[in-house]
Amino acid sequence: MEAHTGDQLLTHGRTVGQQDRVAEIVEVLGEGGSPPYRVRNEDGHESIMAPGPDSVVRHTACRGGER
Repeated sequence: MEAHTGDQLLTHGRTVGQQDRVAEIVEVLGEGGSPPYRVRNEDGHESIMAPGPDSVVRHTACRGGER
């Protein structure tokens, strides 16, 4: 998993009816874009996350021709 500041971290709901959660990555703490990440949730709360297999990075901008 590789992310950059400004990307979104999408965590899928684990049970039926639980909505996916979206957080903005405000700081990458690992080397080369790897976790852990400091994230800001939709309610403004910030936390540090090491996402599991139920999470994906949604890149928000193109960087040097990559997406």
